[in-house]
Amino acid sequence: MLETIALTAVSFVGVLLVLVFAHELGHFITAKLSGVKVEEFGIGFPPRLLSFKRGETVYSLNAILLGGFTKLLGEEDPTFPGSLASKSIATRVLVLGAGSMMNILLPILLFSIAFMVPHDMLLEKVVVEEVAPSSPAQSAGIEPGDTILEINGRTIENRGTVGYLIQLNLGSEVNILLQKPDLSQNEVNVKPRWNPPQEQGAIGVTITGADSTVVRESYPIWKAVPSSVIHCWEILILFRNEVASWFIRGTAPELAGPIGIAELTGQMAKAGLSPLLEFAALISINLAIINLFPFPGLDGGRLVFVALEWVRRGKRISAKKEGLVHLVGLIVLLVLIAAISYYDITRIIQGESLLP
Repeated sequence: MLETIALTAVSFVGVLLVLVFAHELGHFITAKLSGVKVEEFGIGFPPRLLSFKRGETVYSLNAILLGGFTKLLGEEDPTFPGSLASKSIATRVLVLGAGSMMNILLPILLFSIAFMVPHDMLLEKVVVEEVAPSSPAQSAGIEPGDTILEINGRTIENRGTVGYLIQLNLGSEVNILLQKPDLSQNEVNVKPRWNPPQEQGAIGVTITGADSTVVRESYPIWKAVPSSVIHCWEILILFRNEVASWFIRGTAPELAGPIGIAELTGQMAKAGLSPLLEFAALISINLAIINLFPFPGLDGGRLVFVALEWVRRGKRISAKKEGLVHLVGLIVLLVLIAAISYYDITRIIQGESLLP
């Protein structure tokens, strides 16, 4: 039990520090290159453990290792020379958006390493068990006993691959290569549904795995990097599809706070380095997207004020008002995190898991 808690804590803090460091490094580098004064670049939150000053910037390591910060001079007040607010609109957009951009680029590295690290891969025949009446699968001629060989030309490795490719193509027609029980092959076209009847799935099939085997695999770097770029792009598509499905289906998203994410991080760490790196990459992409939401206190909220200034042809909202809006937004965010964390704790006590 203590070993599990220790593994969870260490892996969670390690992943969080890597993601936050990359995010803040984006702000730091673009601010420096743009002539914005960086007062402090900090890992963790105060109280301060140690620090040193180089040039105009203090570099600090702080006691609460659950984040980090880049303190820029005059984020809302343009009266200070070298302040962020004194720079052009384009410069401010670059500096404010650079953190999320780093969190988009970091997963390319993380996925590449995960693909190159030797890891277990489940290989199995994916066989159709049931086909729902009046479903896209039935209309296309898919029958129980068919084996799914390919979807859109991509080889099916296991049941997870099928689900991944179907969710990736919601609302779009996909080509499925089937092997019939008599070993003949047949291609069919199916359009996965955004809002299927309950328990039917997007195309209306129930699948099972057969002849399963686990192999050890790793990619060479020249294959890992392109695969990582493609995978990152597909994850953005999956995220878009998931958000769209909330509105189409009228369902609420499943949320996890720091405690829930820590729990999942521990489970991925138990599974091995490659799953942990892939999970960190997913969290990084989510962090990038969420941080660009137009919510006060987030980078996206600050970008809204920059956009308003552009729309108003250079007329700013006062630094005092903008600062107050961001403060209120930060308080609301902390309350939301506390509420989600409460439900995470309740779920853990009840023995429920975030993983299916």
